[in-house]
Amino acid sequence: MSVELPIFPLNIVAFPGEGVNLHIFEPRYKQLVRDCLDEGLTFGIASHVLNKVELGTEVKIVEVTKEYPDGRMDIKTLGLRVFEVLDFQNPWKDKLYAGGTIRFLDDENDKDLSELMQFKELVLELFGWLGEIQTPDITGINSVFEIGHKIGFKPEEEYMLLEMRKESERLRFGIDHLKRLIPALERAQSAQDRIKQNGHFKHLDPLKF
Repeated sequence: MSVELPIFPLNIVAFPGEGVNLHIFEPRYKQLVRDCLDEGLTFGIASHVLNKVELGTEVKIVEVTKEYPDGRMDIKTLGLRVFEVLDFQNPWKDKLYAGGTIRFLDDENDKDLSELMQFKELVLELFGWLGEIQTPDITGINSVFEIGHKIGFKPEEEYMLLEMRKESERLRFGIDHLKRLIPALERAQSAQDRIKQNGHFKHLDPLKF
């Protein structure tokens, strides 16, 4: 079923279940936020990372943390559902902001618990290599969406996650990504250690021939 929704195109990927903090300063988006607050509406963050407006995530405003004298706002939003844009109009109707007709996409929560556990173990291993960055609490994580922005995906890879309709597919994608990333960090650390040793006096055991 298609519905109409105000749309905020951004060069980010917002995930369902994710909190997204936004600083609102353009007149058109001040109007969008005000309309949503006054009428109890949600809006869509359309992901423009591939220079097109095709997929996005419906979000609701959960808090206005600050309002400035000139009308700017800091808001907290929460991602709800992934949608496909069927008709995009900018501006939309009699508004300053964009909007259009969208269709919410069904999602299949078919995750395998062993794959979820493997994914979590790789996430912990990744943050072990990152060292100074605080390791997130992953005990309650049930979806790649919940930590997708913290494990080194490129924007286009985040968009690919948004396209996937099965959690099992996202888990395998995340596992493959981490299996490539972690060895690269290991190699980088090894190279860094060798560089640090260069120029130092070394105690070396002679080879015996």
